[in-house]
Amino acid sequence: MNEKVSFGYEDVSPEEKTARVGGVFSSVAAKYDVMNDAMSGGMHRLWKDRFVRRVKPCPGEAILDMAGGTGDIAFRMAAKGADVTVADINQDMLDVGVARAMERGMAEGTGSLVWSCQNAEKLDYPDRTFDAYTIAFGIRNVTRIDQALAEAYRVLKFGGRFFCLEFSTTEWPGFKEAYDAYSHRLVPKIGKMVAGDADSYRYLIESIRRFPPMPEFQAMIAAAGFTGTRVEPIMGGLVAIHSGWKA
Repeated sequence: MNEKVSFGYEDVSPEEKTARVGGVFSSVAAKYDVMNDAMSGGMHRLWKDRFVRRVKPCPGEAILDMAGGTGDIAFRMAAKGADVTVADINQDMLDVGVARAMERGMAEGTGSLVWSCQNAEKLDYPDRTFDAYTIAFGIRNVTRIDQALAEAYRVLKFGGRFFCLEFSTTEWPGFKEAYDAYSHRLVPKIGKMVAGDADSYRYLIESIRRFPPMPEFQAMIAAAGFTGTRVEPIMGGLVAIHSGWKA
């Protein structure tokens, strides 16, 4: 009854976190992609390209892109011919993704895109539905990460693969201190200037600091049943690609 989870630097009830995270992403949805460019200097595009190369989507594969929101990962995988279900708990984020998809159109030879409002902790899909499960910059916002990982395992086919792209803590000396100063002091100001919302971006930075370190999160993936778990740090661990297989 007294369970607490992190919302940035605060400890709140699971229900409060779910509601407040929903408010954050409803607030930032319209400017989400613009802010990603502003905060990372466009580097998030390179990280996502690298992530999709690791996933290796194939024509005709069924892939669930959880927390897929505005479609950045899904567009890349559909371009490889995969059939992608873009799932997100926030309908405002999905609405932005659908609008972007309509603007782009579906080029000949690409896979399909389906958009669905889903809670990562309780998916509306049968067991062993998907060949791969991806989640990029979304797992740290889930209220109960262990339940989301269990659901990822459940909906994957035997031999299916799990890939997660998430911020972590860089281990590069000097860079860590510089990034901490930049993220805490400047990112909320950029959020205020670009998206008119400093508080939401303050939370997003704080949520990175509360996310488990790379070895701890790798252990959580293994605890969910995945084998062959692996961590690929980027920029010393500022960002990391986590992966595992359903044997």
